[in-house]
Amino acid sequence: MRNYTAIEAFVLDKLKKNLAPDLFYHGVHHTQDVLKAIELIAPGENISDNDLFLLKIAALYHDAGFILTYHEHERASCRLAQIDLPPFGLTDYEIAIICGMIIATKIPQAPVTQLEKIIADADLEYLGTKRFDKISNSLFKEAKVYLGVKTQQEWDKIQVKFMSQHHYFTQYCIKNREAQKEKNLQEVKARL
Repeated sequence: MRNYTAIEAFVLDKLKKNLAPDLFYHGVHHTQDVLKAIELIAPGENISDNDLFLLKIAALYHDAGFILTYHEHERASCRLAQIDLPPFGLTDYEIAIICGMIIATKIPQAPVTQLEKIIADADLEYLGTKRFDKISNSLFKEAKVYLGVKTQQEWDKIQVKFMSQHHYFTQYCIKNREAQKEKNLQEVKARL
C-alpha cells in the first residue's frame, strides 16, 4: 500500500492533467525541482527513511492546490492530500505531518520542524543557484498573469525585497546556496 513510486506517478499525472498552462513557474517542473532539491538537502539532515518518504510526498503535494486556486493554494494542497492519500495507506497522523510541511512553504516561510525546514529550503533552493535568472523569469511571467505585475522594474523591486528578507534554514543551503543567493540579489539590485 505505501508505495512511493505509485503515489509519485498518481500525483504527477494529476498535476500534468490539471494545472493551468499559464502556471509558468508553478508547473510540474517546479514540483520535480523541489524533489531534486530534497535529494540534495535531506542526506545531511539526519532524517529517517520514513521521514524522507513523508517529505517527498509533501513535495509532490505542496503546490497541487494550484489545481483549485491561486491564492491560499497551500490549504487546497492539504485538502487534496487528505482526500488522495488514505487509499495509499497513509495515516491521519502522517497526513497531518505532510500538511504541516505544505503549510511551511507558504510565504513568508515559518517552518518549525526539521522536515518543514527542509521542504521550505527545497522550495526556494533556486534563489541560491545559477538557474536563478531563468526560474525568476518564469515566475515574473506567471506574476504578470496572476498578480498584475506589469514591468521588469516592478518585478525586480519585489525580488529585492523578497530576497533581502529570505534566509535558508538547513545547513546544506546555508553552506551551499547562501553565497550565490547574495550574488543573485546584487545582480537584481544592479538592474534597478
